[in-house]
Order: sequence, then structure tokens, then C-alpha cells
Amino acid sequence: METPNKKIRVKRIFDSISHKYDLLNHLLSAGVDFYWRKKAIKFSDMNHNSILLDIACGTGDFAITAKKFGVKNIFGADLSYNMLSLFAKKAYWIKGKSTECVAEYLPFKSNSFTNITVAFGVRNFFDIPTAFNEFKRVLKQNGKATVLEFRLPENFIVKKLYLFYFKNILPFIGKIISKDPEAYTYLPESVEEFDSKIDLKKIFYECGFSEVKKYSLTFGLVQVIIATK
Repeated sequence: METPNKKIRVKRIFDSISHKYDLLNHLLSAGVDFYWRKKAIKFSDMNHNSILLDIACGTGDFAITAKKFGVKNIFGADLSYNMLSLFAKKAYWIKGKSTECVAEYLPFKSNSFTNITVAFGVRNFFDIPTAFNEFKRVLKQNGKATVLEFRLPENFIVKKLYLFYFKNILPFIGKIISKDPEAYTYLPESVEEFDSKIDLKKIFYECGFSEVKKYSLTFGLVQVIIATK
């Protein structure tokens, strides 16, 4: 379990960089983040009957992608008020369906959603097992939680190049554009620490999910975990 100080730090960072978040996401991933979200939605088998809760929704890119796949009932949740404000503007058709909250304490009734998505947000949770238990509570039976998250590649050469980019180029560009010197040093630090300590499949199983599948994308830079209640 992380300390509540992590919650304060994460909220400050994302409130600070919200106005440049989309630009940096697309720039620093060379636009591949669009492909990652599309693949995650496809793996999840979402359709027009799905009821989606997008947690750590940020400015709404995952929700917008889901809508393109026919999902009509979409709710957003994030701990950053500034992110939710941008989410409401980009995903204007979601009016009244975004909530400021943390993943560990979801203000929704049990058995409310067929799907949950989290894109690059789980490593920012301050208590992952508590959050995953909340996922299970608010999901309907056979509902799916889909996590899209960075990981360290297994290939030695790719891993070295990845770490060089994450520790040198990414923080430099992020600092210049976002004007927040901490934000894009936190990202590589959090990814490296997360990958060495956290087994998402194991935690999902420990929280009582019946089936957990894992997919790797783009030379193992990104993982998609799909857990079924």
C-alpha cells in the first residue's frame, strides 16, 4: 500500500499538466497511444450494449475511442479536477457523467457496469488491491476490467533504448512543454518501480476475478490486462 502523500503528489502533477496532457501524450508516444487504446477496446469486446466506467479518465481519450466502437453509456472518473474539466469539453456528449474520485473509493452502486477501463493510471493508485476490489464490486457478473499500462520490455536492447528515452529524452521534452519539472521525471520513475514490484494478473486473481488475460503490444512496451468478474 502507498501512503496518502502519493495521492496528493499525483493530483498536483496532473492538475498542473492537464492543459498540455494530450499534446505530450501523442508527441511522446509518436501517436502510437491511439493504436494502444483501440487494441485494448477490441480485446475487451465492447459494443453498443456496454456500460463503461473509464477510471483515471484524464481528458477522455479512452472514452472517445470506446464511443467510436459503439459504446453509448460511458462514465468518467478521475482524481484531477482539471483533467475532468477537459474531459467534459472533449467528450461533451458525456455531460453529468464524470466524477472526481479515487479508484480506491468509487461512489457507484454495486453491479453497475459491464466494463471498466484504466489507461496508464494503475501505477498512480495508492492502494491497488483496494482499487481492484472496488472494480469487482461495481462490475456486473462477467464484467471486464481492462488495464492499459506501460511495462519494461524483456528484450535487452529494446529495454536499454526504452530506459534511455524514458530517463533522458522524455523528461527533457516534458519539462519544456508542460513547465512542470517534476511531472515527466515522475513518469519514468513510476514505470520502473511499478514494473519491478507489481504483478497485475496476480493481484486481480487475489481480488477474486475469475479469469485474467495479458497481452503485450509494441515490442513489449505496453501491456493490456483484461480481468473478468
